[in-house]
Amino acid sequence: MEFVDLKAQYNALKKDIDAAIQDVLASGDYIMGKKVAELEERLQEYTGRKYCITCANGTDALSMVLLAWGIKGGDAVFVPSFSFIATAEVVSFCGAEPVFVDIDLDTFNIDADSLEKAIKEVISKGELNPKVVIPVDLFGLPADYEKIIPIAKKYGILVLEDGAQGFGGRLAGRNACGFGEASATSFFPAKPLGCYGDGGAIFTDDEKLYSDLSSIRVHGKGKDKYNNIRTGLNSRLDTLQAAILLVKLKAFTEYELLNRQKIAELYTSQLGDFVRTPVIPDKFSSSYAQYTILLDNEEKRSVVQTKLRENNIPSMIYYPLPLHLQPAFGHLEYTEGCLPNSEKASKCVLSLPMHPYLNEHEIKTTAEVISSIK
Repeated sequence: MEFVDLKAQYNALKKDIDAAIQDVLASGDYIMGKKVAELEERLQEYTGRKYCITCANGTDALSMVLLAWGIKGGDAVFVPSFSFIATAEVVSFCGAEPVFVDIDLDTFNIDADSLEKAIKEVISKGELNPKVVIPVDLFGLPADYEKIIPIAKKYGILVLEDGAQGFGGRLAGRNACGFGEASATSFFPAKPLGCYGDGGAIFTDDEKLYSDLSSIRVHGKGKDKYNNIRTGLNSRLDTLQAAILLVKLKAFTEYELLNRQKIAELYTSQLGDFVRTPVIPDKFSSSYAQYTILLDNEEKRSVVQTKLRENNIPSMIYYPLPLHLQPAFGHLEYTEGCLPNSEKASKCVLSLPMHPYLNEHEIKTTAEVISSIK
């Protein structure tokens, strides 16, 4: 059994993917080709945004927005502690300071009350300027933007949605990557919509931001690449990756997303009496980038993971150490116990195999192994 079976996906899409690759090879149009523009148009339609800018990877997508917004030293950017390091490291790249916020233990997403508390503390201390919040759509579930956005507006803070795992999720009839002043996603191969390498995209309704980002991704170009109006990045999506993503986006919208949700429903029906299964609040739907259960404690998780391994069933821990306790941010002097939900999640979560081509036997076998543990 594969944790994410990219080979099964390729076999299902082989004819169309091979043809798309050959078309690009025959055209010689490798960088910023027509397929890139076509993909951007399809993505902005799907997310409901006015603009889409593809780029080299999801980390660049976040970095480029912060760069366009002029985030710098002395600025505070609020991020959930229970996330991949990219969400916070892009803040440090800008010279700004990440301010870590706790999560809601039901959804694993940023907790609105913890966010407002952190903002008030920063304002009270007067050492940093609160500028941005980066909510993460963790495991495929959008963050609670209906609570987050009013808080951000109250304090004059911009919202940058980190939809690296969220693509395909929904909140109140709107697709993930459609919230805040800007959104970013990743096309890393294991993501709900992934390419065959690295890739990313940014979404916005702000025409000026779109113009600035279009410049930043090509070395800060002006009227052409030899007219540089700012310092930028080299962060372009290859035409080959765009062609592959167009094929995969069609499959994703036609059946892969639905398959993920059906698989999650089957997992939940089999496991609901034995472990804490994912919580999907009213008005939300998840794209299930991961199917993540919550065990009682670290010891129980170890037992479950060992038993799964003995039965050749892979599992993963996302994430074993919250960001506020990572050595990379030790200089910020966060202490153990200050963000209890993030710390508990890191000790108790376990992600099970999840991909659109998982079969019923594999799901039931995984559930039987877990449910047999006393």
